[in-house]
Amino acid sequence: MTRSLLLAGAAALAFAVGVPPVLAQSDPAALQLIERLRPQAGGQTRGIRVPGGTEAAPPPSAPVQPAPIYGQQPAPTPAPSVAGPGAPVASPTSTSRPVQAVARPPVRETTSDAPSASITVMFSTGSAMLTPEAERALAPLGRALSSQDLAGYRFRIEGHTDTVGDTATNQSLSERRAAAVREYLIAKFGVSPQRLEAVGLGETQLLVPTPDQTPNARNRRVQVVNIGS
Repeated sequence: MTRSLLLAGAAALAFAVGVPPVLAQSDPAALQLIERLRPQAGGQTRGIRVPGGTEAAPPPSAPVQPAPIYGQQPAPTPAPSVAGPGAPVASPTSTSRPVQAVARPPVRETTSDAPSASITVMFSTGSAMLTPEAERALAPLGRALSSQDLAGYRFRIEGHTDTVGDTATNQSLSERRAAAVREYLIAKFGVSPQRLEAVGLGETQLLVPTPDQTPNARNRRVQVVNIGS
């Protein structure tokens, strides 16, 4: 009976501060954000991800000659070519070479070298009002920031736009949208206001470099950056 009363009291308290009963531990998206926003040992960052990872290329080795089949004469070893005009050039009989791993170019997920994450948040054109789709996209972030794993850290909520529109309008819009996200996280998930600061960066830090007046969904984002304890 006592345990049931305690659980009921905790649920009532969570409802009072606006925190949904879903915990970060039961939300895979929230757990992923926790890993991205929590500093790694050794000061490594999570701002860059290499898809599939890269592997070190194995050291070159001499090609292995295939074993001769019984009853078949082994292939003769080609004689070295003789330098000089008109001298025949011997071509190798085998074209097999050690396969080298090709490193893929890194894919930038954020524009910060600190532990950070970018979230696509849907707003109506020219508006800073959160849509239902925006609230659903921000819910894992709210659960992550209100978890014990990130309780000791402060975060910067950055608003970013693409290059469509004039610079001044994009700057103002990004500031209002970042403030709207901050207020949502405070009101809905009970994140302490002292742990969140909101800034607008407009089109000054494009995730995907594009020419002016070019729409790009990856540039219209909210970026969350861990700024320490």
